[in-house]
Amino acid sequence: MSSQSLIPSVQLHADFKTRAHQALGDDQLRSNFRSAMDSLMSKRAAAFGDADERERLRALGNSIRARALSKLPDLLERLEQNLARNGVKVHWAETVDEANAIVLSIIRAHEARQVIKGKSMVSEEMEMNHVLAEQGIECLESDMGEFIVQLDHEKPSHIIMPAIHKNAGQVASLFHDKLGVEYTKDVDQLIQTGRRVLRRKFFEADIGVSGVNFAVAETGSLLLVENEGNGRMSTTVPPVHIAVTGIEKVVEHLRDVVPLLSLLTRSALGQPITTYVNLISGPRQAHELDGPQEVHLLLLDNGRSQAFADGELRQTLNCIRCGACMNHCPVYTRIGGHAYGEVYPGPIGKIITPHLVGLAKVPDHPSASSLCGACGEVCPVKIPIPALLRRLREENAKAPNAPHPAMRGQGSQYSPMERWLWNAWRHLNRSPRLYRGFLFLATRLRGLTPSRIGPWTQNHSAPKPAARSLHELAREHLGDE
Repeated sequence: MSSQSLIPSVQLHADFKTRAHQALGDDQLRSNFRSAMDSLMSKRAAAFGDADERERLRALGNSIRARALSKLPDLLERLEQNLARNGVKVHWAETVDEANAIVLSIIRAHEARQVIKGKSMVSEEMEMNHVLAEQGIECLESDMGEFIVQLDHEKPSHIIMPAIHKNAGQVASLFHDKLGVEYTKDVDQLIQTGRRVLRRKFFEADIGVSGVNFAVAETGSLLLVENEGNGRMSTTVPPVHIAVTGIEKVVEHLRDVVPLLSLLTRSALGQPITTYVNLISGPRQAHELDGPQEVHLLLLDNGRSQAFADGELRQTLNCIRCGACMNHCPVYTRIGGHAYGEVYPGPIGKIITPHLVGLAKVPDHPSASSLCGACGEVCPVKIPIPALLRRLREENAKAPNAPHPAMRGQGSQYSPMERWLWNAWRHLNRSPRLYRGFLFLATRLRGLTPSRIGPWTQNHSAPKPAARSLHELAREHLGDE
């Protein structure tokens, strides 16, 4: 496989609404997601069988993350000091371009040509695979889900399970076409096929790249959780290990990791713990038999400081990337992750992405929600996602010189029809006599209700009055008594 063949294709659909409508028309996609989400919701519910224990643990997780964020600048400096003492080289990047330049400089210093990469959402932010491929460097994903979507020139559709949008038959066809193996829908055989390809690459790679789940300031340690062993292989077999993470992943004490780890694994997969919990505190020592000779940590900002500076939006940085909000979201479940067109899909993506790329680039994301509240109820660290979505909607509406979302591209903030409708609504509700007259006519002439009412019906169904008003029914009821 050449590096160029592994570059995910770029989706060039017009906007979120177009992609969402296309996803809604894909029956197989919707079936795949429905089945997967139902399973994940059931597993999470079983993992948190004791509601009181769950809520106490969520409150503890929230307080740990809030405490870490309140001390973020100091903890990052402490983390750097302890990592340096342990022999880890720390790099800082404000933008993804700076981050990629740092990674490339390390690769070039070692004259590396092959990179093996464990799962990392920050590397997706950086589009690391693209950047390295353009320089003739192969960067192969070793997480099985990431390997599958990379093989099919796609982006991940979920932050925990990148290939969740595919069923066994689709993966079987992909492996048959791309790897030349016999077609089989047996999941175990498919996994073994992928592992045979990857195992050889672990030993051929010059550099291993990974993400970081938690960075511990107290000990200068990097913690990674996984179920497949690819993370451990990526961080120990190649002679150089580069870990990339956002600046918000730092926690103060090693003991803070214990409740967060329990929340993460139970919320994400319904497991009490993952198969592998990797704690990395430095490069290989003289008396050790394995491990890299060099370890680098790249700390990326990429808009996180912007969120940190806002007292309310700072809560976005509490996220521990479990994906539970996606698994319970009625919108994400129906359209999948690719419809969002960005690295982070679903409810958490709708509040993270505006910091990474700017709200102006994803104006429809905050409104792509029913505000049912499920995401906030299941978040293991109690991020008030619905409240933050409302905040971003307000920013969308109040943005200076920005057209109203319903009238975007038409050159004015509000259309004449929209202004007329809201003025009429105001006058109607200020006059009891006018309001009663309107109700009388609306119920009698309900059959004349138009199917389209200006900008309102661009995003909503047209309201149709009931045959009898509530006032009439109440008077009738009281009269009978």
